[in-house]
Amino acid sequence: MSLFLQSTRLILREFTLADAAFIVELLNEPAFIEFIGDKGVRDLAGAEHYLHNGPLASYAKHGFGLWAVTLKDGTPVGMAGLLQRDFLPHPDLGYALLARFHGQGYAHEAATAVLRYAREKFGLTTVHALTAFKNPASVHLLGKLGFDFVDFIQQPGYAEPSRLFILSLSAPGS
Repeated sequence: MSLFLQSTRLILREFTLADAAFIVELLNEPAFIEFIGDKGVRDLAGAEHYLHNGPLASYAKHGFGLWAVTLKDGTPVGMAGLLQRDFLPHPDLGYALLARFHGQGYAHEAATAVLRYAREKFGLTTVHALTAFKNPASVHLLGKLGFDFVDFIQQPGYAEPSRLFILSLSAPGS
């Protein structure tokens, strides 16, 4: 079953292979490459491989992953969700938007929906977040969401250290 979350302006749903063209666009945005990394996805076949081995595999293994974020009219704006990395004890919040949708509050809205779902559906009490050392917009967003800076860590495959954040999620209804 495809995840379906709604917020005021957005829908979050599981990716499908039909999202490959959008993935090519998003993963080749200059900000994505600068702050998240170059995933080497340049065509539809590469995007399908990324989806199959990334989000779709994560849904099967963990029950969560990165989800497509669309406007309510179906316009794709980005991705947001939870990742389970081998080097972190808790899942971490991930998000990326197309540049034309930056600065409109969509990342905050999507992240808030993901965190609520993490607490209510999976019973998570702690979530991490990682951001590039030189990404002030992401640092600002994580602060607005209530995350606290923990330390700098060296992620496998990255030249520069990343900032590690943590958030304690309150119990549902509290």
